[in-house]
Amino acid sequence: MALPYELLIGLRYTRAKRRNHFISFISMISMLGIALGVAALIVVLSVMNGFQTELRGRILAVVSHVQISGASGEMADWQHVAEQAARQPGVLAAAPFVQAQGMLSFGQSVRGAMVRGILPDFEDKVVDFRTHMKEGSLDSLAPDSFNIVLGSELARALGIFVGDKVTVIAPQGVVTPAGVIPRLKTFTVSGLFEVGMFEYDSGLALIRMEDAQRLYRMEDRVSGVRLKLDDLFKAPALARQLANRLDTAAYISDWTKSHANFFRAVQIEKNMMFIILSLIVAVAAFNIVSTLVMAVTDKQADIAILRTLGASPGSIMAIFMVQGALIGFIGLGLGIAGGVTLALNIDVVVPFIERLLGTQFMSKEVYYISNLPSELQWKDVTTITSVSFVLSLVATIYPSWRASRVNPAEALRYE
Repeated sequence: MALPYELLIGLRYTRAKRRNHFISFISMISMLGIALGVAALIVVLSVMNGFQTELRGRILAVVSHVQISGASGEMADWQHVAEQAARQPGVLAAAPFVQAQGMLSFGQSVRGAMVRGILPDFEDKVVDFRTHMKEGSLDSLAPDSFNIVLGSELARALGIFVGDKVTVIAPQGVVTPAGVIPRLKTFTVSGLFEVGMFEYDSGLALIRMEDAQRLYRMEDRVSGVRLKLDDLFKAPALARQLANRLDTAAYISDWTKSHANFFRAVQIEKNMMFIILSLIVAVAAFNIVSTLVMAVTDKQADIAILRTLGASPGSIMAIFMVQGALIGFIGLGLGIAGGVTLALNIDVVVPFIERLLGTQFMSKEVYYISNLPSELQWKDVTTITSVSFVLSLVATIYPSWRASRVNPAEALRYE
């Protein structure tokens, strides 16, 4: 099948050796600019996706997908609530917990913390604490052992090591003739965990659930039940379903609500980076305007001859749009290839650059995430490709229209 002559001439103009080498130079700069902008967009958005995934993973190592808390802060029959929740499609496991404020004292150091009572066997099915243990084990939280597992930053602030004794002070006091005396109990530090989130590493302590019930005088009651789902993104929908189906007064929240600010901030940053880096692509794409304006000036005689042979203004316009679109297409292809390659190998490229320069971009002493995570999402690549190609096409419209308005008689007068 024969190709339209507009396409053939447009391709020939792109390949031809021009008398004006400056036009070729600007064409090359336009291609490289589009390639650089597209590659930067793909890499930056992949890194932002990686940070979002890393942040979500660290939060969900401590926070369950859905949490059902007693309306009054306590829940009497947690087994019944867990059974009702387990009937919902998508619920994989449930674990009871006791959670309350406490004060930890060791020597002259005192720190406030969130004390969480857990059952290790149940907790393992809901969150991923065990893989974040630096020392000791969750199995040390046996009944009546009065052992405690601390976040690494909390232990460092108190100057505590595994094996030390720490006093946990509950806010509920005991009324005596001498006044109100705070309730306190000595626990043995049996482990340290580090999830990489300062909020938890510096403010969370784990004890056995029965010990927590005894410390906070909750008898057989708990604070609530935590759920794990087969798809964490279904948590908001499942929370709404549970609110309508539970026959117990309870407050239900999911991980997207409990840490909405974190994820909203990351998403806003991702959107802003997309807009900012799209401007790079836009500037490079509109360099095509300069290229085509000079190409039209250079090819006025050719345009006039084509017009005298019967070419319509629309055909002339199509020729130069093909030429500009091809410049954008080549730059786009180079950018996609380079950006995808770099995004998939950023864990190799960044350490190589750090070794080459003798520095570390994200020091472990400053950042909890000391490497650049990358997660390439093809929907982002598709969006970037579409936006960049549309910008390239838009940039060809005005010069092509000017070419279609060339008067053959004027163009051939001095030829």
